[in-house]
Amino acid sequence: MEKLSEVIDPEIGISIVEMGLIDEVKIENGNIEVVFHLTAPFCPPVCALTIARDIKQKIKSMEGVQNVKVTLRNHMMADMINKYVEEM
Repeated sequence: MEKLSEVIDPEIGISIVEMGLIDEVKIENGNIEVVFHLTAPFCPPVCALTIARDIKQKIKSMEGVQNVKVTLRNHMMADMINKYVEEM
């Protein structure tokens, strides 16, 4: 969770961990999955994408991490954002 604490909501300026936006973290053999939500289902897509991208980059930078999957839930554009982040 330490690396996730470094991810800051670009609109509010507070850590996504402090805001309680992390729903689930799964760790298995170097594979990490992070599931998160935003404060509202209609948050600006650029903010949602920025947070998802930052989560992936922070977790990927950790030693021993082989694969990172980031999933956004309960957002009007979650499917598109999840697909884009998966391809990063």
